Amino acid sequence: MSEISSINDSLAAKPLNYHLLNIIFKAMENNIYFISGIDTDAGKSYCTAFLACELIRSGKRVITQKFIQTGNTGHSEDIDLHRRLMGTGMTEEDREGLTMPEIFSYPCSPHLAARIDNRPIDFGKIERATQELARRYDVVLVEGAGGLMVPLTDDYLTIDYIAEKQYPLVFVTSGKLGSINHTLLSFEAIRNRGIQLDTVLYNLYPTVEDTTIQEDTMQYIRRYLKKNFPEAKFMVVPSCEAQN
Repeated sequence: MSEISSINDSLAAKPLNYHLLNIIFKAMENNIYFISGIDTDAGKSYCTAFLACELIRSGKRVITQKFIQTGNTGHSEDIDLHRRLMGTGMTEEDREGLTMPEIFSYPCSPHLAARIDNRPIDFGKIERATQELARRYDVVLVEGAGGLMVPLTDDYLTIDYIAEKQYPLVFVTSGKLGSINHTLLSFEAIRNRGIQLDTVLYNLYPTVEDTTIQEDTMQYIRRYLKKNFPEAKFMVVPSCEAQN
């Protein structure tokens, strides 16, 4: 089964609340959103592509960007996944390199990947690419690398980058064991940096037979958001076995 077919099957099985989807992005002035999550395996790439698909369905012109890709040479495997799931094929912006401005060869955190490739991350290049995408599209979804505390340099973390740019944050979590702890620690860090938590995407992948922990975790995070981040939205992302 293809990734696109899997997404379509998920949508057919569990219709989305399009009123909620419109609320998520309706009132926001900044058209650049940063996607991060609880860890490397949170499903950010799938959720980024999924959200892009839903926004396109609602009439938005949407592009995704992997601001720093590691473990590749000459292309971004995460952008490849986005395009397959979005069904768009490679875009002109992909060919221009705007959606994958910094690529490093070793599969590790950006600070180490940059050291191994013997060149610093060019944050100016990333910024110019992101702003050009924002000029061309209604919405830009910028996927991060790993979680919020992943180092970009020895003294500069992903969460510092988000705070500096003042990007609204779309945060990916899930119902796997341990995710409540990781999620709440991330929320504390977000609050301490003054970052706007715009939306929490609750990823139902991987599919599990016993949903006891998954369902309880979902309700716990909903209650926590209502109490501590009442302006943040919550959206459930259907499971898709084709996630990478």
